Amino acid sequence: MSTKRFVLNAARSSKQGALINAGKETDEYIALTSTMTMAADDMAEIGLSEGQLALVRTEFGEATFKCEAGKIPLGMIFVPYGPPTCKLMGGDTEGTGMPMSKGWEVEVVPQ
Repeated sequence: MSTKRFVLNAARSSKQGALINAGKETDEYIALTSTMTMAADDMAEIGLSEGQLALVRTEFGEATFKCEAGKIPLGMIFVPYGPPTCKLMGGDTEGTGMPMSKGWEVEVVPQ
């Protein structure tokens, strides 16, 4: 297994929007916000299997995500916003009121 740097983009997903009515403490919501989607070729390159855990690090913190392959550009990762992504954010909002959540350079370490 090896590590590689990727660009992480966090955003709200439509499924996440539907689950918010059930509550952020539900198992389904927690599973959704703890799963990252990557290109299958990127997963293979660093030795990640479908469903395997990986540690994602930024300069501000780290969080563990379950990996799934999906239709994502090479070199990029998608994760729905949630408590794990908050561990990766810095505090600077650059005047917007929301910390930067797109285009983070992250390190991915298979677990």
